[in-house]
Amino acid sequence: MQVLQWIVNLGASVFLPILLFLFGLALRIKPGKAFKSALTIGIGFIGLNLVINLLTTSLGPATKSMISNYGLHLSSIDVGWPAASAIAYGTALGAMAIPVGVGTNIILLILGLTKTLDVDIWNYWHVAFAGSILYTLTGNMWLGLATMVVVTMFTYFFADLSAPTVGKYYGLEGISFPHGLSAPGYVFALPFNWLFDRIPGINKIHLDAETIQKRLGVFGDTTVIGAIIGLIIGFLAQQPLNKVLNLAVSMAAVMMLMPRMVSLLMEGLTPISEGANDMIKKHFPGRKLYIGMDSALAIGQGSVLSSALLLVPITLLLAIVLPGNKVLPFGDLATIPFFIALFAAVFKGDIFRTVVAGTVDIAISLYVASWAVPLITKLAKAASFNMGGNNSISALSDGGLWTNFIYLMMGEKFQWLGVGVLFIVALGLLFWLNKVRDKQEKVTA
Repeated sequence: MQVLQWIVNLGASVFLPILLFLFGLALRIKPGKAFKSALTIGIGFIGLNLVINLLTTSLGPATKSMISNYGLHLSSIDVGWPAASAIAYGTALGAMAIPVGVGTNIILLILGLTKTLDVDIWNYWHVAFAGSILYTLTGNMWLGLATMVVVTMFTYFFADLSAPTVGKYYGLEGISFPHGLSAPGYVFALPFNWLFDRIPGINKIHLDAETIQKRLGVFGDTTVIGAIIGLIIGFLAQQPLNKVLNLAVSMAAVMMLMPRMVSLLMEGLTPISEGANDMIKKHFPGRKLYIGMDSALAIGQGSVLSSALLLVPITLLLAIVLPGNKVLPFGDLATIPFFIALFAAVFKGDIFRTVVAGTVDIAISLYVASWAVPLITKLAKAASFNMGGNNSISALSDGGLWTNFIYLMMGEKFQWLGVGVLFIVALGLLFWLNKVRDKQEKVTA
């Protein structure tokens, strides 16, 4: 476990390339090609993290200034996913998430209950977080481990379910997103899409990044939109003009650089994906598998980025006006693209629909994060996490709405009954989905 923890602590930009290099060798890709592919993916992740850090460091001071200027009292700070993942992997139970997740994936693949071959090992932190929270709630280690299994099963169900839409919209054929924050967004967005299609007037609106740019000219360009939103946030924060202008340029830079970094990830992933497809055709004739990857592959798309930037001021406004909210959005403002990555796919890039559904999602997430404050604070202390002088913390990206439902189902009231019920539900959903897909593939063939 100490060796495993050391490897995980290297971070996704080092850990994932090592894993993908070994995976590439297992797929019989030439060592030089596999090494370059894995290294390119690592470079892409470093670039992506630099852009996300730019977004965080630019928005952070403006966010705090807004809260201070308007005399708001939000008792807990959102520490964001980097801190949440460190807390998750820092617990006694958290380090078990990777072997539990990998083992569950292998068993489900052998049984034919999932089509996702997950190489996105880093993001098992969502699984670690859920299991650690249940351990914190109940003091029962076995219940925490069972929770990890159930969360992993649901994650693969969401990944399998959304994979055809991901492939079609993002052009990522053969890829799925077993990502604890993004994947459930597919199911969350479906009823909204159904509703939007049936509301007169609303069903005629279609605002994607291309349409906006065509109608507004230079003011519809995503980089210009980023600059405008930066100006608005800077003025609302009552910052000096030089800081307002710096924020505007930083937001424009994020809009331009994020897709470039994602393209590097795609460039590195292509040989691995091709090798995996060749292996699948050879060893699993007639069976279609998806390669499970981080939803970072989707966040550079124009509609996702534009919607996410619009949701930044909306998130801050919601934190201010929602009665009972205790959480100051901060660290996860840069994570909003991950919240809505699959919203955009369901809505076919419609920014209006993505922003409306994203607003509802974030409003609920703020309430869930407020509810989880004592749990996450207790968990952070158990992991010896430095809370930076804050008495209480939370995280909007602590696993998503559905994992918080699992917390409730498996908490102090239901415990093993909740585990049993959700295990049966997850198993039934995986069985149903893959039977349906097998029939569809036979008909297509």
